[in-house]
Amino acid sequence: MPQCEMCGADQASLTTTKVEGAELELCSSCTDFGTEVRDESTGSGGSKYSTSSSTGKSSGSSSGSSGGSSRSSGGSTRPRDMFDDMDEIATDYDDQIRNARESRGLSQEELADQLNEKASLIRKLERGDTLPTDDIQRKLESALDISLVEGESVDDADWDGGDAGTMTLGDVVKRKD
Repeated sequence: MPQCEMCGADQASLTTTKVEGAELELCSSCTDFGTEVRDESTGSGGSKYSTSSSTGKSSGSSSGSSGGSSRSSGGSTRPRDMFDDMDEIATDYDDQIRNARESRGLSQEELADQLNEKASLIRKLERGDTLPTDDIQRKLESALDISLVEGESVDDADWDGGDAGTMTLGDVVKRKD
């Protein structure tokens, strides 16, 4: 059974509610703290979502079952986030680049020539002063046969589980009543 992301109560149905800029799945008693987010079934308007005051709740269902195609899978009504598809750069990317370059016997200038980049960029990357762009990351991974992408972290794994032992926003926040 899904849990309210604010108070942690088990509810049969939750409402997507925007609270201070964050979209949360809330129970009916917690929706008063924000505004309900609804899918617009009509194609008019420039925005995909609209908000309405939670005190003026609509009498109709807000299940969001429109005839349009949905990009999400599984029953989740959360819109896709651009960060969902992004890979995280490993925290030790600078050491990985330096170690791979040195193991191939290349100088920073030789690697820069091979990648058609400036040697100063290689120096900055190996010092950790700058993050590689997606293009530079692909070039480095190809030339040095390494992966600069970090695997799933332990923190991310905590949020994936649906067990009752996970913390909710209600466990951390104190309400002002």
